Amino acid sequence: MSHPQDYRQADAPTSQQHSVPRGGSKVTSERVALFLLSALLAAAAIVICRLSFDNLQNKKSLQTLRDEHEAMKRNLTDEPCQKREGGWELHGGKCDYFSTDRLSWELSRNLCKEQHGDLVKIDSREEQTFLELKLREKMNEDEDKFWIGLTDSETEGTWLWADGSPLDTSLTFWSSGETEPEPEPDNWTGEDPDGEDCVRMGEKGRAPDLKCWFDKSCKEPQRCICEKEATAAHLKCV
Repeated sequence: MSHPQDYRQADAPTSQQHSVPRGGSKVTSERVALFLLSALLAAAAIVICRLSFDNLQNKKSLQTLRDEHEAMKRNLTDEPCQKREGGWELHGGKCDYFSTDRLSWELSRNLCKEQHGDLVKIDSREEQTFLELKLREKMNEDEDKFWIGLTDSETEGTWLWADGSPLDTSLTFWSSGETEPEPEPDNWTGEDPDGEDCVRMGEKGRAPDLKCWFDKSCKEPQRCICEKEATAAHLKCV
């Protein structure tokens, strides 16, 4: 026969068993709250990164528009005193010639030298902007690009201008791959086993952030951009 004390002892474990789930429920709620907070923080981080990226792209687009505006304004400023002789065009104290002949890089350079110039050397963002705008008008289709005076034919990967000066790596306008399978320069050997050691430029449409330099086989016939100094006395291309 059981005593009343025995019943109380038998009931004790049951009370303890009921207390465990209540504590477990509290822990589970805290974990759920922590998970939701983490998810919200992750979502906020993604939104912030996206906004930062969009802001950077907008800044680049705005800078490109500003550069184009300055280039066009400068071109209009040059226009009243501009002298055109044999197709040379005055811009910013230099004369540029956009050839109609399609020649190899070396023959294009000879063409420029015959007219007391050389293949163009691009040494400012403003000059790149001016040339990029000009080529949009002059190109008949997207492959109708123009040689510039940049080559790594002496040492692969070491880019030099036609006058022997090294390329300023902080001032380059290689295509980023948006219109090409790979970013430039890629030294593709699919057309020429010797690779691509000379540079041409141009995009029929707007080039993203002015990036329209492409390495190409030096043997490929292309039009070219020649450049020479204008005569200071008359602002004249002779």
